[in-house]
Amino acid sequence: MQRRHLPLLALPFLARPALAWTPDRPVRLVAPFGAGGPSDVVARLLAEELGAMLGINFVVENRPGGGGAVSTEYVARSRPDGTTLMLASQATHGVSPVVNRLAMDPGTETLPIANVAGVPAVLVVGNATPAATLAEFIALAKSRPGALSYGSAGVGTSTHMTLALLAHRAGLDMLHAPFRTTAQVYPEILAGRITAMTDAINTALPFIREGRVKALGVSTPQRLSILPDLPSIGETLPGYEVLNWYGINGPNGTPPEAVEALHGGMQRLLAKPEFLARIAAQGLVPLPMTTAAYTRYIADDRAQWAALVAATGIKPE
Repeated sequence: MQRRHLPLLALPFLARPALAWTPDRPVRLVAPFGAGGPSDVVARLLAEELGAMLGINFVVENRPGGGGAVSTEYVARSRPDGTTLMLASQATHGVSPVVNRLAMDPGTETLPIANVAGVPAVLVVGNATPAATLAEFIALAKSRPGALSYGSAGVGTSTHMTLALLAHRAGLDMLHAPFRTTAQVYPEILAGRITAMTDAINTALPFIREGRVKALGVSTPQRLSILPDLPSIGETLPGYEVLNWYGINGPNGTPPEAVEALHGGMQRLLAKPEFLARIAAQGLVPLPMTTAAYTRYIADDRAQWAALVAATGIKPE
């Protein structure tokens, strides 16, 4: 468990509205994975920016383990006063509950407060792969059932599920090759031993821009401004949409005034150009929405992965 206190930025008094909820201690934002990873980066960015927006001290606390289950259960069992929150994600609330056997259900035992942002994925293949478009890739895979492979950072990870969903929707028979990290997959793709991978846009972008891999589509419904000529996967497979999202959840019973203050601060933050520029630099797409819409968003995301697991029989390693 790691804690780091982040300095509260000084803002003019009139820069933020008075809060009906004022915590009597620093707010702990629990990150479900280790320091230095994507969720940790997002958590620390939120702690700094949301803390400054609300005039509240935030402390990031890393509690990795169980694919996010350790931190989820910890937050669910914490005192529901708004001072213990977690960085929820597709991993903790979408995929893990339908792939793994958990001691508790994150969907019913934590309270959605505010969605934050999401990381798009991009389908990449090696330069030697005879496909320049997603349609050509699908045709190639269908012509060679069971012969093409895709790598991932492990069973049940976003890199696995994103391409597994694509393969299922397109009716492809492909071999899944799980690794420990996506960094281990790229040499295999470059050498032609692995055909494809769906990776987060921020980590895939250097390989794409250097011409070391070919990008065939992004997982968002719309094209991305950083790759405007790259089609969305949904243009070929209508209805396909995947975003590795992040949000803020707390224990059930968190006071409404705390939920309102936290949600309101997050929405103001998502309208702030400087913050939008910072998350864009991390490859994140903002996801402003009401708390009710965020609750539905979590349920819909989980339903998509539950349907995939039921159809394909994906199981943990």
